[in-house]
Amino acid sequence: MTALIKNFAKSESGAVTVDWVVLTAAIVGLGLAVMAVVSGGVEDLAGDIDGQLTGMGIDTTFDDTGALQAAD
Repeated sequence: MTALIKNFAKSESGAVTVDWVVLTAAIVGLGLAVMAVVSGGVEDLAGDIDGQLTGMGIDTTFDDTGALQAAD
């Protein structure tokens, strides 16, 4: 029984799991930090794009040659 406990104490196979957990937590933390910094700018840009697209119309009038007429 003592040999089993000594062998378990010397084993380092669980250390790799701890490393992966720490690295994964760091990556998730960095991702959340990047989202917090960038989200305001993305929201403003989305609003600007919405404003531009909302004001545009689609002209479906064709001239005699079949070309689409420019909007006035």
